[in-house]
Amino acid sequence: MSASETPPPLLVEGVRLFNRGRWFEAHEVLEQAWLSERGEVRRLYQGLLQVGVGLHHARRGNRRGALSLLDRGIARLTPFAPQRLGLDVARLLEQARAARHDLSEPGGLDAFDWRRAPRARLRRRR
Repeated sequence: MSASETPPPLLVEGVRLFNRGRWFEAHEVLEQAWLSERGEVRRLYQGLLQVGVGLHHARRGNRRGALSLLDRGIARLTPFAPQRLGLDVARLLEQARAARHDLSEPGGLDAFDWRRAPRARLRRRR
């Protein structure tokens, strides 16, 4: 990441909602960013959005949808590690993979510790 890459306002708002467990609302905000972006970074928005939607599905008891969307989100985020637009992608990927593993276990939806749900961290320029 170049020093000039700062988190765009829609990413900041999307991350705020994501970290509050408001994944549906985060989806709406991140979708705006994704649709307005023409470059490769649109996949970063898609990946974050898909991880959030996967968590939303898990919370609603849809294991298959949760795992599928987590897989897609992880795949989209991976090329942006370790960091892009101030987003700590490596940390998010680690947490998303751990959540995916836990949710894939027998009884994983019922046993999932929501305090360990992935959180997105933005690093702001100093």
